[in-house]
Amino acid sequence: MHDVPTNAWDLELEELFLQTGARFSRVEARRRMRDYVRGLLGPVGRKNSWQIAEYAGHATPHGLQHLLSHSRWDTDGLRDDLQAYVAQQLGTPEGVLILDDTGFVKKGSTSAGVQRQYSGTAGRTENCQIGVFAAYATTRGRALVDRELYLPKSWTEDRERCRAARIPDERVFATKGELASDMILRALASPLPIAWVTADSAYGQDSRFRSFLEDAALSYVVAVPKSQQVSGLRIDHLIAQAPPEAWQRLSAGPGAKGERFYDWAAARLPAPGESDVHEPTRQRWVLARRSISRPDELAYYLACAPLDATVADLVRVAGCRWKIEECFQSAKNECGLDQYEVRRYVGWYRHITLAILAHAFLAVMAVQEREKGVIRPTHPTSWTSHQPKSVVCWQLNPATVLQAVTTC
Repeated sequence: MHDVPTNAWDLELEELFLQTGARFSRVEARRRMRDYVRGLLGPVGRKNSWQIAEYAGHATPHGLQHLLSHSRWDTDGLRDDLQAYVAQQLGTPEGVLILDDTGFVKKGSTSAGVQRQYSGTAGRTENCQIGVFAAYATTRGRALVDRELYLPKSWTEDRERCRAARIPDERVFATKGELASDMILRALASPLPIAWVTADSAYGQDSRFRSFLEDAALSYVVAVPKSQQVSGLRIDHLIAQAPPEAWQRLSAGPGAKGERFYDWAAARLPAPGESDVHEPTRQRWVLARRSISRPDELAYYLACAPLDATVADLVRVAGCRWKIEECFQSAKNECGLDQYEVRRYVGWYRHITLAILAHAFLAVMAVQEREKGVIRPTHPTSWTSHQPKSVVCWQLNPATVLQAVTTC
């Protein structure tokens, strides 16, 4: 990273500021935004308004606090600019949109959306806020591209509490799946080229979420729990029918220690019934991943894919889900995604949007470094590298799986 001339970084950052400057009607707000983003990217101990202000040479943090709380600028418009930037710099036709949430541990009860709730980040119930995010991943790179704050019913049913946190009156309760669906619709309306969607079991087990994806003509691979019902059978019982030869060793993509190999089994679900007027354009699947070192550890997926999709394609998309975890880690460690001290709804969206903008900039710079030879690629440039040329699936027993497409 530090081998790249500083002016190359400065030029790219200035270009990004020019692309987003129209979202700020006053020059003071534009200048403060630039200082804030530079602080998020800089060697600041804790990336809150106080320490960023000190890094930027401000006498007090009041200007940056005003930027996050009361200054007039278009936060959602900036998000749209961010998506256009990522599309331009990282977009490829096989792009994957990834949905997941992450927790932000907080003290007290006044931060918008905070309550004791399960946080997958902490792995336990904590007093925290939950943010639902979308990431975009291609062979070129990955970046966070959208965000929504989850508001539990304890908040949305208390309008006085909402007004104190500056939550708009029109903001009503929405499930995490509904927030994810809203972000998918925005991404489809953006310049981002999207071929697939993937998400973990919190979203995948929701039949309404899967129906939404199919209604939007989107291909997907989503994780589901082992208790997921597929035409009256638990998916783990269904996968147990797979013969030994159905399991194939495939890479789910590169990790920190090289290719992530697992054993995989897949089966096509029965085609839609004769009542369907149109010829199907997509095929539904069940998919399972088994650990090589711990064969009793399995993960399960439901998928809907183009008719010519292969098992290797499904495995590749399933493996992309980890990329949003990598985005969370780098955005928190390098861009202060979780280091905010704002409590109100507006402040949360503004800090998070600026943080994911900074994270997208780092993702783009990493691509430019790699393409210039400053950083050697640590993983193959092809989605299907190290995969066998022919990957097969096993045939379900139609006597035990009837009308599966109506329930999966």
